[in-house]
Amino acid sequence: MPADLSTIKQDLTRRMDGALDALKREFGGLRTGRASPALLEPVKVEAYGQVMPINQVATIAVPEARMITVQVWDRSMINAVVAAIRDCGLGLNPQPDGQTVRVPLPVLTEERRVELVKAANKYAEGARIAVRGVRRDGMEQIKALLKKSEISEDDERHWADEVQKLTDGYIKRVDESFAEKEKDIRQV
Repeated sequence: MPADLSTIKQDLTRRMDGALDALKREFGGLRTGRASPALLEPVKVEAYGQVMPINQVATIAVPEARMITVQVWDRSMINAVVAAIRDCGLGLNPQPDGQTVRVPLPVLTEERRVELVKAANKYAEGARIAVRGVRRDGMEQIKALLKKSEISEDDERHWADEVQKLTDGYIKRVDESFAEKEKDIRQV
């Protein structure tokens, strides 16, 4: 059997892992009932003439379940950090307190929880589509090897089955991640 097949499988695994990692990052930005530093990761702050992630101008901490604190390193950046958090679209109301910005998390309404579940489902479907796209690429690579007569039809069927098993495993992991996130969101 040519080494190309194991190389193909490694590449597919790496790309499917990337889709799963992207999903987890997107889920981190969805607000559940509990505070999490990941909630503010997508926030960008205009600082020193450029736009930077908030974690490059401040330290984010969670001192209690419904509060995030942002310890800004440069006092002159307080207003920019407050504006960035307020304008990030998460419905948060940051409150400056010296060099710290306190971000209390409001209680989620049932309507907001339903919206968050829909958003999480949309992210999960995007991850499923990405995984299936990787599978399609793998299948095309295997068919190309068959066409060039580098592998037999039996090898092609065997590796197509392997790629499908790999895909099914990743789709299952996406579904499990979504179920876990949905449970977090719906928890009162």
